[in-house]
Amino acid sequence: MTLLERIGIALPIIQAPMAGVSTPAMAASVSNAGALGSIGIGATDSDGARAMIAETRQLTGRAFNVNVFVHATELADPARETAWLDDLAPLFSAYQASPPTHLRTIYKSFADDRAMQDLLVDLAPPVVSFHFGLPDAAVISRLKDVGCVLLATATNLAEARAIEVAGIDAIVAQGYEAGGHRGMFDPHARDEQLGALALVRLLTDTTRLPVIAAGGLMDGRDIRAALDAGAVAAQLGTAFVLSPESSADAFYRAAMARADTTVMTTAISGRPARCVVNRFTAWGAQTRLVAPDYPRTYDAGKALNQAAKAAGEGGYGAQWSGTGVGRAEALPAAEIVARLAAQLNANSD
Repeated sequence: MTLLERIGIALPIIQAPMAGVSTPAMAASVSNAGALGSIGIGATDSDGARAMIAETRQLTGRAFNVNVFVHATELADPARETAWLDDLAPLFSAYQASPPTHLRTIYKSFADDRAMQDLLVDLAPPVVSFHFGLPDAAVISRLKDVGCVLLATATNLAEARAIEVAGIDAIVAQGYEAGGHRGMFDPHARDEQLGALALVRLLTDTTRLPVIAAGGLMDGRDIRAALDAGAVAAQLGTAFVLSPESSADAFYRAAMARADTTVMTTAISGRPARCVVNRFTAWGAQTRLVAPDYPRTYDAGKALNQAAKAAGEGGYGAQWSGTGVGRAEALPAAEIVARLAAQLNANSD
């Protein structure tokens, strides 16, 4: 049985689980259209996750994916964090605000969150995906025992091999073109910056697991190229951000609509992430400081964004987008899936 048959989807298309942007309505619309919809619960707690999963199940009877963040436990560094906040202070001041007095850990890693682990075992969503790393063997075993199909992100061969050894069902090969956070297990390690298609070819040649392509994919031609490279499916995120089901705010949508380039930055969250070029990424490019650990840096980033937005400035948001941002369209999620499927079929000859 193929991976798609196990999941129960007709199309080799997966909507990326963009935490803070993907919604139950988006995931359900995509799943109802024959692809795999996804929700990201890495930015919420177990109560919030329970509500999101319940809402998704109310809207679709088909399979969907629940994504969690499995980052290494962050370390507080008071001196580095104080210097970071001092460097941000003039930006806050420009909007009649002050930076936080200290940084908080605003997201708990799934690896450290027993309540979230128990919740997913209890609710047993059809698919669970891991980003930033892997939980321990006991958690993986519990999820497999209740029937969850497990996916995990790899940005290089070493991560893919760790995913294979851990007993995960498939690898999401995240190319450097991808919008949002790099799925690197160690954000301080050298990034090989492999493109999506090159990474797919590498992983299909060197591992036995099915590979899902991700990164810069925007239309059916891109999906066909990924399948021709050996992927069993393609994961698209930026293509869905402008849909009405997305929770992206007006500033995010406007930034994407006029964007012609993106940049990798650590300034917003503390981890490398691809974003539309905006005021925050410009500041990040000139600061000489090393950002505090994720997600503590994100505490300041979110506070600055809120202060700026209150004054009518939207250039400090986490406007995550892949390199194909200029091809995103403001269409309903189901219509995007239908268009992708039609384009894929047209390029199948």
